[in-house]
Amino acid sequence: MRSNIIRAYKGVHTWTGILTGLALFIAFYAGALTMFEESLERWVAPPGRHAQTPLVQADALIAAALAARPEAAKQFTLHLAETAPLGRLTWQKGRDDAQPWSAELDAAGELQLVRLAPGGVAQFVDTLHRTAGIPGDHEIGETAMGIVSVVYVVALVSGLIVLLPSLIKDFFALRVGRNLKRMWLDAHNLLGITSFPFHLLIALTSVIFCLHDPIYALQDPLIYDGKFRQVTASSGVLAQAPKDPAAAPMLPVQALLDQVAELEPGFQPSAIEYRNAGTGGAVARVIGDDPRYLVRNVGFVVLGAVDGRILNTDYLPGHQGSWSAVVAAFFAVHFGTYGGETMRWVYFLLGLGGAFVFYSGNLLWLETRRRKAKAGELPAQARASRWLAAGTVGTCLGCIAGVSAMLVVGKWWPGVAPETVYYLVFLFCVAWAFIAGAPRAAVQLGWLTALATAALPATSLLAWLLPDSGLWWHAPAFGVDLVAAAGALMLAWAAVAAGRRARGGDADSVWAQPASSQPLPPSGRGPASACQE
Repeated sequence: MRSNIIRAYKGVHTWTGILTGLALFIAFYAGALTMFEESLERWVAPPGRHAQTPLVQADALIAAALAARPEAAKQFTLHLAETAPLGRLTWQKGRDDAQPWSAELDAAGELQLVRLAPGGVAQFVDTLHRTAGIPGDHEIGETAMGIVSVVYVVALVSGLIVLLPSLIKDFFALRVGRNLKRMWLDAHNLLGITSFPFHLLIALTSVIFCLHDPIYALQDPLIYDGKFRQVTASSGVLAQAPKDPAAAPMLPVQALLDQVAELEPGFQPSAIEYRNAGTGGAVARVIGDDPRYLVRNVGFVVLGAVDGRILNTDYLPGHQGSWSAVVAAFFAVHFGTYGGETMRWVYFLLGLGGAFVFYSGNLLWLETRRRKAKAGELPAQARASRWLAAGTVGTCLGCIAGVSAMLVVGKWWPGVAPETVYYLVFLFCVAWAFIAGAPRAAVQLGWLTALATAALPATSLLAWLLPDSGLWWHAPAFGVDLVAAAGALMLAWAAVAAGRRARGGDADSVWAQPASSQPLPPSGRGPASACQE
């Protein structure tokens, strides 16, 4: 391959990576955490925030809840798991209702209604993954991330082409030594190539998920002659539901579950979503999973809640059509909803590794454009380099610190909206990185992020030592504390290394302390980010 072609693709890879790297760091870090959404929600949720009503009393609970809150009949969810973190029965008044309701029966059979805290940490982490934290309407953020994903595909393909000539020689090379730029390039290439299939699948599926509305809008006049909504609605799940507003008794919960078990014995229900409950047109969507098949996040079957008639099996594992199976496979490979616990951990590690790839790409861009000292004269680094360094530190550390702080505050003060905490911490970190400069901010924000992450296991330890403190500790969520403790140690180590590089590294690096406070050291030391060691 000619050198000019390699240079052209290297330029494409560099600039597409720089344009999308920070947004993809947030998406991948949050995406890694979504693999354990239930654990995060359980860690934050107080002890009373899980199913209290025995499942055998579910029918009585539904009847009591609908009598007290008729508006819930439009749509509510019955959670089947005994550890359901939000309660046995939940509903919201509308799509924009940030505070759902939860209903339970106490020991005496009396209905207990609870207004839950706004949103949920797991829900916001998922939103962060889909929008990279772009504020405003979710559709705006998802569309922006769809465009980012298109550029991301270009970056992946161009990066592979750049590495092809030296792929065999450098595939497993990780040269650790004084040349830190070489070491970081090796680490970037090794992670990028070994996880290339994963990244390509994530990128392509993200384009489809994030840009499906614009794609449908384009197909409408070209393919469906402006009748897209009518065509899709005619085959939709709800269009097949009976239209009968008259009052009618619904089948018992167990009867619906028996009907599903008879249809597909391997299917494992986890929830039932009711719509138009108490009428002849009542619909029950039984949600669950089947480890034998790829599913789109969850599988489900739709039944008539009054007569138990099967209405739709397009998304029931084992009963999907060819097109539905393809769609389900797209969802499964993106969200990791296959392979059980092992694949959840694999996706978690691949997500963190992906975030590192984007972070290290920015470091390599900065080092490649470093203005080196000549004849003992210390040059000023370019404004673009200083701004990108500050933006990288503020965005990456701000994302990690914001998520950690959101979890801790969610346990200490459950009524605080998680997104409020995240954005306050994130914006502070970004602003401080530009005010203080990358060298100082890398150290200070590094310690802030380490402390915020260490606050998770510290809070659980305090709850365990002082059970009367009002805090709580959940043994099933202990894994969250272990992972947070390991992450806090790594962040503290990075902060120490950042300080050491700022004080003793090459003074002509964008990560070094200002020249006024540091003499020019002898040459020969390898340059790198303050966060690199």
